[in-house]
This record gives sequence, structure tokens and C-alpha cells, in this order.
Amino acid sequence: MADRGASALSLPEDWPAHPDPVLALNRMGSFDWDLDTGLLSMDAQAHEIFDLRPEEYDGRPESLTPRVPRAEGHRLDALVAQAIKDGRENYGAYFRVRRRDGTLRWTHTQGYIRRDGTGRPRRIIGIVRDATEELDEAVVSRETAAQDAARRGQTNVVQIATAALAHARTVQDVIDVVKDTHGLTLLGSTSMVLGLVEAGRIRLVAEGPAGTFVPGTRITRIEEPYPMSEAVRTLSPCFIESPEEFADRFPALWGQITGLRITAAAYLPLIAQARPIGAMGLLYSDRRGFSREERDVLVALGSSIAQSLQRAMLYEQEKDLAQGLQQAMLPRTIPSVRGADVAVRYRAATVGGALGRDIGGDWYDLIPLPGEKVGAVIGDVQGHDTHAAAVMGQLRIVLRAYAAEGHTPATVMARASVFLRELDTDRFATCLYAEADLSTGVVQVVRAGHIDPLVRHADGTCRRVTVEGGLPLGLSAEFGRLEYPVSTLELDPGHTLLLCTDGLVEQPGVDLDDGMLALTALIDSGPGEVRDLADRLIRMAEERGGDDDVALLLLRRRAPEAPRAGGRLQQHVAPGDPEALTQARHMIRAAVRSWGARDRSDEIELVADELITNALMHTEGSAIVTVRVLEGSGRRLRVEVEDSSSALPRRRDAGENGVSGRGLLLVDRLADVWGVEARGGGKAVWCEFAVPDATRSGGG
Repeated sequence: MADRGASALSLPEDWPAHPDPVLALNRMGSFDWDLDTGLLSMDAQAHEIFDLRPEEYDGRPESLTPRVPRAEGHRLDALVAQAIKDGRENYGAYFRVRRRDGTLRWTHTQGYIRRDGTGRPRRIIGIVRDATEELDEAVVSRETAAQDAARRGQTNVVQIATAALAHARTVQDVIDVVKDTHGLTLLGSTSMVLGLVEAGRIRLVAEGPAGTFVPGTRITRIEEPYPMSEAVRTLSPCFIESPEEFADRFPALWGQITGLRITAAAYLPLIAQARPIGAMGLLYSDRRGFSREERDVLVALGSSIAQSLQRAMLYEQEKDLAQGLQQAMLPRTIPSVRGADVAVRYRAATVGGALGRDIGGDWYDLIPLPGEKVGAVIGDVQGHDTHAAAVMGQLRIVLRAYAAEGHTPATVMARASVFLRELDTDRFATCLYAEADLSTGVVQVVRAGHIDPLVRHADGTCRRVTVEGGLPLGLSAEFGRLEYPVSTLELDPGHTLLLCTDGLVEQPGVDLDDGMLALTALIDSGPGEVRDLADRLIRMAEERGGDDDVALLLLRRRAPEAPRAGGRLQQHVAPGDPEALTQARHMIRAAVRSWGARDRSDEIELVADELITNALMHTEGSAIVTVRVLEGSGRRLRVEVEDSSSALPRRRDAGENGVSGRGLLLVDRLADVWGVEARGGGKAVWCEFAVPDATRSGGG
């Protein structure tokens, strides 16, 4: 019994084509019988075979009763029912049709039973043709069994080829199926050639077996006297039944292939949507002539190959367009960043061969920012189509613009969410934005429904960084004002920040947390160079396949260069902005460590925090925190806190009322020297700490 599930792969959905000029030329009609509705549709050639006018047939099989004798109808019904019951993929039968004038003519039908995934029959598609000339009742009664077996064998050739072609996505896939040695054996041919029509010429794209190519025929004009050209010109099969006929009709080609001992040949036009897209030639060395059944099989095979080629060409055109759009929307180049090594990668999805779906909304971006800062973005717009890519391009641009304008990471994300919501689209997006200060290693991270980042340490170990997140971008209208909390992490020299989309993590049937664990383990054992690591990760994604695209960004912080005189970091801190205050503290801590002042880090951080707090508490404006290295008579680290108030701070001694001003006692005790400078309409409170030379202490 045939495999019920395999029948759905036997033929393309639209085979045989309606109308197909090749079928018409061979006086064959086609039908499509929907077993769910009971309707049986036929093309014009089938109407002619049944001697029916279009208005005489309403699509119901019962309407054929005047043309099919009762006994013949019962026999056909029983044959079809038995084929369905046996699980067969096809059936064939001769039966008689009563013409309008009352005469009976023999007709032949070949049907293909299409089933769904459960094995239930849903459609029967096939062909009918007038068989009166080749049969009479005596021949039918004696040879029906033998002919049915032969036809099943011939039909299997088409079915096997069609099943293989059903998996072909590209033109090269189709060529590989046609060139397959097993396929040539089934067809019985000695050699095969396949050409495609391009700008009035036929370009040979396949031959088999190797070594049978005829010099000078790689590219030929359609008007040249070759059998393949004739098939394309006339849109008709060119059957050559003997060596004598070959030599007489095509002497130029025959003189070059006499060594192949060809005795017959069949050149089939490959026609799609009534236009030739190519031709295939099959050459035989063990036969003379072609029976009607053999011609029908070859014509059907040519039709299947033509449809597969057209589908593959359309797929490649759509893929080229989609990939071009994807590349246009992604950054063309990634800027080099002082103080970091960066690697980015993108892998397109492979979604079951569907046209236009090898593209998605995943993207990455790297945004240079003032003050040795850089913004890293990873995101994923919902969907796998050109619309997702277009939305992604717009979202990438506005994120870059908002970040370049100097907004905080939380504001960048919130504004991007509002922008996406106001677009004429129903798509949402997940995103992660990380703003890294490469001089200090402070990284502020904002997450909108995206997966967490990973950090790989200098020793190769990798960990997942849990980041508090908000809703995906584009959902602000449904859920009101969106808040995006900011998380802070420190990226030490030699550490790598890894951002990716879920296509690198998610696998069917695997929990996301398990996927993240598997990814961290892979990174643990991966190479240290970010480009090599990115190649390994994207190669793993390609080997695994999957129906989601992958975007990947790796940023490795380099060890800072040796400090120079005038080395300077600055942070603006507004009143009531705890994020900026936290970032200033991280900046000071990282500067102290990287500039060789670890031994005094506690003192410096405590004094700096006191100066910042005083500025915010006793003035109405913001504060500007500056950390710099001074060279000269001894190396010093200087901290300045500038505000807009001209009122000078006053140190209070013990015993005075209140506690205000006593923080300056702490500054006086811990700092080597401190003071106040007038700055325009405001002032700057500064302090300095002696720190060892970086070259002697191993710092920097």
C-alpha cells in the first residue's frame, strides 16, 4: 500500500496547468475534482472530448451522465473508489463516451489522488484524451491489464521526478534534480541537456553525464538550426525517431554527436505562462521511435520541470529583492570605535521556501557618541517579510537620531516606542539599547521586551546579565505611558558585551532559559577574538537552521591607553536625576581604577560623592563633575564639581549648631589639597590626590 502522507508531495498544486498549450497540442484535456464539494472542473479541451458545450455542464459529475453510458459510469466509480480505499496515488482506465450524434468513442483518463497530512483524500486531478484511434474493444479486453501496469510504471517516472522537484527552491536545485543519474536511468536516456532562454538566446545550464557537451552549443540563438531551438520557437516537442531523421533534420549537430551512438531523441519545450523559459533534450541509444504513452509521459515531465523552474526563478528574484532591501536597511558600515573591538553579523531566516520570507526585522547598530561613548543597539521587528524590514529601517534611523541628540537611554527607548506606535503599522518590536562609556567601562542598559545581554569576561567565562525591562516598542497606546528602567553594569578591560536576537537562542521545544545556558556554554569555549567568536556563533546558527533570522553584536572593551597629561572625563548631573548621579559615581570609580589610583579609591570616591551632594543640595541648578589627571611635579588626580551658585561653601567646626558644612571637614581630612574657584556666574569646588605613576604601578 502506498504511503498516504507521501501523496501530497507527488505533484505541484497547480499540475496539470490550466490551460497548458502542451496538453492541448497532444489533444488532452485536464480536470480537477474537489472531493469535499463534489465539483469537477474541466478545461475547454476536456469539454471537447466529452462533446459538451460550456453551458451544458455545471460542474457536477452527474451532468456527464448523457455522455457516459451507465455501465461505464459504474465501472469508473468503482475503480476510483477502490483506488482511494487501497491508498493508491493514481489510477487509469479506458471508457467509452457517447458523442452528440450517438456514436461511441474510446476515451482514456489518468487521475492523481491528492491527500492531506492525515491521509484523507481531498482532490483528484488528471487528464482525459480521445483513445479511439489506438484501441478497439478487442484490444482493450485482451491488453488492459498489461497496459495498466505499463502506464503505472511510466507514471511513476513523472511522480518520482515531480516529488523531487517539489523540494527544489532554486534554479540550481532544479538542475540538480534533472541531472541526477537515477533520474536519467528511470527515463532510459543516455544523456541529457538543459538550456534556459535569456535575451533571445538559449544558454546551456546542465548536461549529463559529464563529457557529453557539444562544443559551440553553450550559447545558441533561438533561430539557429538546432532541435532545442526548434522546440523553443514552435512551443512544441521535437521528437526524433531515428539516426537518419536526426542527420537529415539537424546535420550540423548530428556531425558532432555521432560518437554517442544516438538512435532517438526528444527535445521538450519548457513553457510557463504560455512563454518558453527553456528546453530539455533527452538522447537515447537503445530505441527507435516513441509510443503515444511515452510521448505523453515526456510532455508531462517537461511541464513539471517548467513549473518548477518558473517557481525557482520567481523565488530567486524575490530573494534578491528581499536581501537587497535587508542590506539597505542595515548599517552599510560599522564605525571603528576607539577603545573597543566590534563585530556584527546577520543571518537571514529560512522559512520553508516561502517567497519573500527569507528576510526579517532583526537589526543591529553602533552609534558613536561624544566623550568616548558609544551606543549599541539590537532589535527585532515582528514578522518575516519586506514590511518588517521596512519598519526596521525606519526604527533604526530614529533610534540613531534620538541617541545622537544626547537623550538618556530611557528617553531614547520611550521616544522610539511612541514613533513606532504612530507609524501606519500593526507591528511591534523588541529592542535593547546599551550606552557604554569606554573610558570608564560604565554601561547603561535599557531593555524593551528583548532578551538579556551577555558579558564575557577576560578569562573566557560568560554570564547572563539580568536587566529589568519594559514592554516592547509600539505598545504605548494600549498600555499608557511606558517607563523603561535603566540598569548599569561595568565592562572591565578585556570584557565583551554580547547582544543578540532570539534567533540565536530559541529552538523548537527548548526553553528560553535553557537556550541561554547553551549559548553561554558555547561562548565559554569560543575563541577570544570577537570576530572569530561572531563567526563561530553565526556558523552554529546556520548549521542549526531555523525559521528566524539572527542579528549579533559583540563589543569588547580594550585596556585603556597609558594616561596622558590633561586626561579628562566629565558628567552632567541634574537635580532629581538619580541615573545621572549613579553614572557619575561609576565614572569616578572606573577612572580611579584605570588611572592607577586603586590604593586611594575609597577616599577619592567618598570625597567626590560629598562634593556632588553639596552642589545638588545647596544650589538650584545642576552640577558638572570633572575628573582629570595632572602631570608635573608629581602625578595627581583632580576632581572638580562645578555649579551655578556663587555662594562659597563654609566649613563648620565641631560644636557649631547644625550639620550643614561638616562634609567639608571630611574633604579637608581626606584630600591632599582642595579649594574653590570662581567660574563665571558660579564656582567649582576641587580637590586633588597624589597617585603613583602608571608605568611604575602597573596601572593604566
